[in-house]
Amino acid sequence: MSSWRICLCLLFSALAFGCTGSEPAKPRPNVVLILCDDLGFSDLGCYGSEISTPNLDRLSTEGMRFTQFYNDAKCTQTRAALLTGLYHHQSNNLITRNHVTVAEALQQAGYQTYMVGKWHLGRYSASKPETWTVDDQPTRRGFDQYFGFLTGAINFYTGQEYRSGRNVMVLDEEQYNVPEDFYSTTAFTDQAIRYLNKATRKEAPFFLYLAYNAPHFPLHALPDDIEQYVGRYTSGWDEIRRERYDRMVAREIIDPQWLLSPRDEIVPEWNSLTDSQRQEEDLLMAVYAAMVHRLDRGVGRVLDSLDRLNLTENTVVMFLSDNGGCCWAANHKPDTTPGPAESTRSYDTEWANVSNTPFRLYKQYSHEGGISTPFIVRWPGTIEAGSMTNGIGHLIDIMPTVLEASGSSYPRQYNNYPVLPMEGRSLVPVLRGGTRPDAPIFWEFNANRAVRLGRWKLVAERSQDWELYDIDSDRCELTSLIEAEPEVAAQLSRKYDEWAERAGARTHAECLARDPSSQTCYQHPATRQQLHRMQALGLKDEAPQQ
Repeated sequence: MSSWRICLCLLFSALAFGCTGSEPAKPRPNVVLILCDDLGFSDLGCYGSEISTPNLDRLSTEGMRFTQFYNDAKCTQTRAALLTGLYHHQSNNLITRNHVTVAEALQQAGYQTYMVGKWHLGRYSASKPETWTVDDQPTRRGFDQYFGFLTGAINFYTGQEYRSGRNVMVLDEEQYNVPEDFYSTTAFTDQAIRYLNKATRKEAPFFLYLAYNAPHFPLHALPDDIEQYVGRYTSGWDEIRRERYDRMVAREIIDPQWLLSPRDEIVPEWNSLTDSQRQEEDLLMAVYAAMVHRLDRGVGRVLDSLDRLNLTENTVVMFLSDNGGCCWAANHKPDTTPGPAESTRSYDTEWANVSNTPFRLYKQYSHEGGISTPFIVRWPGTIEAGSMTNGIGHLIDIMPTVLEASGSSYPRQYNNYPVLPMEGRSLVPVLRGGTRPDAPIFWEFNANRAVRLGRWKLVAERSQDWELYDIDSDRCELTSLIEAEPEVAAQLSRKYDEWAERAGARTHAECLARDPSSQTCYQHPATRQQLHRMQALGLKDEAPQQ
């Protein structure tokens, strides 16, 4: 062969396989991020539940389960942190412009971006519709297309905001009128699959953010799903908690030295209920379980679609919950039956205590029951299938993880606004089977607050003093070491104060305690849920001791 022909062959080989002679670079991965609403730490089968979740269980056997992953304890706040990689105070829940969303960053990197489900960000407060603006919609924050609802909770059958009855459903930027056979979990799954089908027709990779509203109240579930669980909970909350705890220990989700936290003080003994009360409580939890079951089926349909479209091998799938189980019984009519569209019921403290097994407290609180979430990640070729990690992570880590996985960059400014540095750290080393150095993680919502660094966690309820726990030996937070380890407590308290000042998270009570004349203290009106609990336990809503 002549020399010029040899040169041409070598040139074509270099173009085909890269200048170094290596195999072609793997294409950038697609990302499917699935967030559910008000699901507790132990509500999935693969995390110890009796609820049937075969599809999420499958995801865990094909990916990695995290046993120490955290959210921000509340709907809006989790969503803001998830999308920005910042603590929610810093972006003011996406109202300010000192941040960039993961969708905006990926959009700049050439990704297709789609969102389905609950938005609950920007100015979309159900109580203040006069402040709503189109600039706060998902399609103005980096998503090419959007289908879902803009506020915090809807009727699963009508798409109407659960308090006002206002239609808050949107397709892109136009109001969407739901059909007669609408059920939100199914509708959101259907639309997610439509977006997957559309995405495959383009060469660019895609990012799909699927934010289900299940199993958030009101308790709305399909009759066939409910039927599978009626009678399952007649043994009562204590027995179900114990069963979950035993399964979690057996599956190494939790350490057996973490003793199951006692039944909440405001929860009655099961045996103290009348037969009719037990029957009613069984139905409440059965409907909740049915909602989780239908959620799992939706996730399964999405996974099946990825298989059908030959996308599975190059798609990162993540699943988590926005907060722990919710102990708040909404404004419900006690004579309504949970399940159908007329229901305004929720399952209240008794069963939320089960959802958050083995931990204490609930949604809105910074104790483990409020902030611990299942977190499952599948990334074929990177994650060892069926692996589990006790590495500590927080949802602010998801954005830097996605950016590293996709080879995308984080901008210093966006739309001519300077962007705050990300607070989160990439989880890619953990996903590859390694570890990351410990770094402090912080929480604050409604004056519930905490900081965790390695094994130590400093935490307090609203208006209460700090508690200190060694999470390695006592993750259920049963024995405070605040007096035995004053230096550790002081160190963590200083870190919290420095962070709260920097991030704008100083609570109203703490702020006034430091400076009674302050006119700029961050306001935190107590929610009905917290006031109810504080009144039941005889606690006062006042400035904590400093």
